[in-house]
Amino acid sequence: MVERYTYRLQLPESGKRIVIEAMARLAEKPTADTVVFDLDDAMRVGSVTFTCEDRYVSAPYVRTSGQIKVVIPHGAFDPGETMCIRIFYDGEPTDGLMIATDAKGRWQAFGDNFPNRARHWLASMDHPSRKARVTFEVSAPVDRTVVANGQLVASWPVGAQRRMMVWREDRPIPTYGMVIAAGSLEMHDLGRTACGFAEDRGCVPQAVWYAPEVMPFMPGEFSRAGEIVEFFARTIGAYPYEKLGHVQSTTRYGGMENPSAIFYFDRGFRQKGGISDDLIAHETAHQWFGDAVTEREWAHVWLSEGFATFFAALWAQHAHGDSAYEAQMAENRDAVLRAAIVASRAVIDSVEPDPNRLLNENSYQKGGFVLRMLRDELGDSAFFRGLRRYYAAHRHGNAMTQDLQLAMQGTAERELGWFFDQWLRRPGWAELSTTWSWDRATGRVTLRVEQGARFGAYRLSLPLEIVDAFGTPARLTVHINAQASQSVMLPGVSRTAPASVHCDPDHTLLAVCATK
Repeated sequence: MVERYTYRLQLPESGKRIVIEAMARLAEKPTADTVVFDLDDAMRVGSVTFTCEDRYVSAPYVRTSGQIKVVIPHGAFDPGETMCIRIFYDGEPTDGLMIATDAKGRWQAFGDNFPNRARHWLASMDHPSRKARVTFEVSAPVDRTVVANGQLVASWPVGAQRRMMVWREDRPIPTYGMVIAAGSLEMHDLGRTACGFAEDRGCVPQAVWYAPEVMPFMPGEFSRAGEIVEFFARTIGAYPYEKLGHVQSTTRYGGMENPSAIFYFDRGFRQKGGISDDLIAHETAHQWFGDAVTEREWAHVWLSEGFATFFAALWAQHAHGDSAYEAQMAENRDAVLRAAIVASRAVIDSVEPDPNRLLNENSYQKGGFVLRMLRDELGDSAFFRGLRRYYAAHRHGNAMTQDLQLAMQGTAERELGWFFDQWLRRPGWAELSTTWSWDRATGRVTLRVEQGARFGAYRLSLPLEIVDAFGTPARLTVHINAQASQSVMLPGVSRTAPASVHCDPDHTLLAVCATK
């Protein structure tokens, strides 16, 4: 297991060839006779050595397709010695580090590693369960700004034309978030924000890095970045990193949540309002969920994307009111009910081998809506206490869905396996058909509920709206068992028959409900 990676990069004046010395400091002596690193074949390995200092002891290794297998001979490390493996390589990355010239002909490079593309330029154990600290020591031409994870700890000139910049991240992060940005970037300092809500109880420095020509649009919605961090910190726990940077970049995504250095799509910066507070909130939420607490296996990626989707809606509720929250949830629900992947696969999809294909409506919209339903099921007090317990237990580590379930059960003080199983481990949604009757003799209404066979029966807290004979609506919730057919007598007595009974009137469930 690697405790820290240190990548010493030499960036070119032009072209795509980079030179890297990667040092992996091991947390403990290897128990196997081989340590395996992922590295794309486009990167040519020159040598591999042991030791952490500047004296190099040659290490035997085997270069296989997409990997470097470093052989650990008996006695390679002395007892108590700090153990390091250095890999010297160079080449032109085919992915991961996106090197190009922009529309004005300026050279630029941006890390874009998600989900498992760090290996195209970083020798690493490229899996979310293999979190580590990281240092980037970047030699670049003096006219380029370099931004990376963590904080800038050193910078010095190397001759007249180059500068060395050292960025150090002291929290363990997933390899998909280990990135640099290098190019003609200006900085807008957002100042010391969310004071009292950093892990050291200090402030969270924030800044925006952007192309010079978009300065008239700065800071735009980034002016709310401090408020967003403070809101999430109050809700979840202290902000987990040394700073938070927002970077105009080249990325295949609208935003990429690299720890402490979020990268956003270039085009969004080139128009007023092109980066919304919703996108900023989504990527900022990932600093807690996805980055600080990272799914141990790709099948549980909803713990990242579903959480960011939900927390973006939560920010909308805080900043813009309940109607904004409900509007986002309605969009998420509509997306789920239209998606073929939701009808055929579960949110926790252990069958799909390609993590790219897991970035779909199951992980984002359904995952986010499941959290909304869990909030409604438990109430705000137990729900948010459960989230805080889950985050505190797994901060700077990894988690699985069962860890979230245990945290929620602890604060709710009841078993929730049924909820997690039906919404996360089964495809689809609830399909209901309801009818009702009124008994003149007793004044009671009986609701008949039939559940469709396509996705099976669900256990539900089913909201109802009952409109009386005078047109006055009333709301109540009834508990439905996971049965194909059942009857429920509603509370209350009426001298006249209701005008109507509607199920899930506000669409707060992932359910299609037909009332006859």
